[in-house]
Amino acid sequence: MLETTVVQIAVAQASFYFDRPYSYTVPHALREKVQIGCRVMVPFGGGNRRRQGIIISVGDGADVPEKLKPIDELLDESPIISGELLKLALWMKERTFSTTFECVRAMLPTGLTMRVQPRYRTARDIAPDILEALSFDEKQALTFVSRCPEGAGEDVLLKKLGLAADAPVLRSLLKKGALLRDDGATRHTGDASVRMLRLTEAGETADAAGEKLTDRQAAVLSLLRDVGCASLKEVCYFSSVTRAVPEALVKKGLAVYYDHEVLRTPYATLKNTPDPTPIPLNAEQKKAADTLLAAYGAGKPAAALLYGVTGSGKTQVYMHLIDRVLADGKQVIVLVPEISLTPQMMGIFLDRYGKRVAVLHSALSIGERMDEWKRIRRGDARVVVGTRSAVFAPCEKLGMIVIDEEQEHTYKSESNPRYHAREVAKYRCAAQGALLLLTSATPSVESYQAALTGRYILCKLENRFGDGGLPQVEIADLRGETLADNSIGEKLLTEMHETLDAGKQVILLLNRRGFHTHVSCRSCGYVFTCPSCSISMTYHRANRQMICHYCGHMEPPPRVCPTCGSDKIRFAGLGTQRVEEELAEKFPDVPVLRMDADTTMSRLSYEKKFGDFAAGKYRIMIGTQMVAKGLDFPEVGLVGVLSADQLLYTADYRAFEMTFALLTQVVGRAGRRDAVGKAVIQTYVPDNPVIALAARQDYPAFFENEIAVRKMMHYPPYADLCLFGFVGVSERAVAEAANAFLRELHTLSVGTFADVPLIALDPTPATVVRVAGKYRYRLIVKTKNSSRFRAMAATLLEMFPKSPVCKGVTVYADINPVTLL
Repeated sequence: MLETTVVQIAVAQASFYFDRPYSYTVPHALREKVQIGCRVMVPFGGGNRRRQGIIISVGDGADVPEKLKPIDELLDESPIISGELLKLALWMKERTFSTTFECVRAMLPTGLTMRVQPRYRTARDIAPDILEALSFDEKQALTFVSRCPEGAGEDVLLKKLGLAADAPVLRSLLKKGALLRDDGATRHTGDASVRMLRLTEAGETADAAGEKLTDRQAAVLSLLRDVGCASLKEVCYFSSVTRAVPEALVKKGLAVYYDHEVLRTPYATLKNTPDPTPIPLNAEQKKAADTLLAAYGAGKPAAALLYGVTGSGKTQVYMHLIDRVLADGKQVIVLVPEISLTPQMMGIFLDRYGKRVAVLHSALSIGERMDEWKRIRRGDARVVVGTRSAVFAPCEKLGMIVIDEEQEHTYKSESNPRYHAREVAKYRCAAQGALLLLTSATPSVESYQAALTGRYILCKLENRFGDGGLPQVEIADLRGETLADNSIGEKLLTEMHETLDAGKQVILLLNRRGFHTHVSCRSCGYVFTCPSCSISMTYHRANRQMICHYCGHMEPPPRVCPTCGSDKIRFAGLGTQRVEEELAEKFPDVPVLRMDADTTMSRLSYEKKFGDFAAGKYRIMIGTQMVAKGLDFPEVGLVGVLSADQLLYTADYRAFEMTFALLTQVVGRAGRRDAVGKAVIQTYVPDNPVIALAARQDYPAFFENEIAVRKMMHYPPYADLCLFGFVGVSERAVAEAANAFLRELHTLSVGTFADVPLIALDPTPATVVRVAGKYRYRLIVKTKNSSRFRAMAATLLEMFPKSPVCKGVTVYADINPVTLL
């Protein structure tokens, strides 16, 4: 009797409440081929619909239940994911309340993901009476399929027949037994193309905002949300559409084309020979480097925080470590918080390490990302530089992970799976005995506390590299000035003239894009808000539209007030577009560069614009927070913060931390190398201690104040926060579901999980309660992120969809979210 092989499969498209390993038998012909980490097609559910899955364990079935189904097809000849990353996916599932397959998918480049492509073929013996009763459309479909020996793909079939995706013809033929359906899986790498497509702001949430979309248009939007951007050919292939579909989205303002020189390996022309020149370190840097090298050389997992003031040379220190890691034959991952930092960082690394560098971020095409992923997996690329998802790079000989500007919120995913790159990096370093190095001038309160208590190794760089000192900072009190619709006060204006006259450059920070931030009626006070969101719209002069920055809704500015009929419409508030115009008026002969989400659509946008500024083509740069972090422009003599108050009083416990970090980072852009720069911080609250501490770059003093508040209020690092979010189209239903959830939470907390300490706050509306036509409520729990609490949360999430009161409402859980909504 042949021994039966049984595999455990994590199945795609499983809801959280029924996501578990499913057992299948392996046909004899595949027994020698199946391996953990390979994808398969399996029959699933009562209808045996074919679904993708990934093998998570293989065993001999001594006692095999008779009802076990066999797998249908093996999709990979070798494992698509390593055993280490598969274990990571299972670890993430428990901590992010996602499905196993969602976690695996987050680790793979889109070009390697499979899509199930239904194919149709005619049945062999169709009864004459059935043929006679077919409609005209059904006969056409049957005739077309009969002429395809290999069967007809669903997308091709619908296109040829001119049918909509939801047309009943195919379902009817299947039901009558005239057609047979086979759900096969296909993969394509995507061809290089100079024509690229990305979403506009309106496209980011168009379906939720009530925009009328066809199924094919919705598929394109979903793809672009996953990958950021893609070539037109890739979009058409992966979404199974013709070019007419993305063309329609462009006409609706939901997507835009842009030109991009696509290279399958984006930096293929660089040198093969690395630069062996030793990196010069001063005494302070050498002390830090020696400490970190000792931790790395111990051969055991370790975590360290490299804290240093802006311009202190943190990059040189960890590049010194990278040299050692590469000499040992290992690989390094370097994470940066934003795509805007990648060009400068890549320039540094490519000059030193040449083709041993790979880059991973969402501004690359699907084909580029897949090829870079392959180079990393083969070991050809030894240094990986990228944004958040690069933490999953398939490095099988990992020696070190560096997280630059580790405090940045972009390292936390806000969609499933809701992971933090720092936590994933800790897991990977522990699994491979590697060093995790966090670096920042303004580390997160949690990381600095971990360093002070000995959980991380703490290394400090308290002086700037070279002879340059910290910038001279002046806090400009705006309370005595009348700025009207202007943004630049007298002190900053004077300093700008002096800096420009001295041949230096100026950076201005305003963390609001657009021209005016709200439109209102001067007669009755009515403020024009988004019809789908409870937020005012921002006027953009470039396209003469009011735009909602939450859902992307656009409409022309009004001529009269819809409430009182007055024509006294007031445009107020400042955005980067308005400041750009103001600078043109005050400095007519000075070239100005604006950097915000409206002017940067691709990787090349960042690279070209920042390169032009570094080359001196622009003398003034105005931008949002993308100009504040990690950039090094030696000729910048002055930094101006136009409004330091925007983040201070938001309803978030991290408000002071985020404000301190942003101000410290942007002030640090002034006076690099051997020059001492200047900075002017404009504010209406000059006595606020956060602003004064940021001006002095006194992080230890800020930390001392902030950690006391965190301890008193039971905020991280003294507790973990779990946000349960509730979303639905009816506010009443959302509120009732949230309160029902709280009652179940209470029942469990005094019963099965009475050993879990927690503080649960009552459900409340989100700060912006309505977004894209859906209402949002939040329930916050202060607790310890233990396995017992996670089991409790999982139980609640599994119970929620089964309750009648929760119908039409979705719920999700997020541990230590970036914001509390």
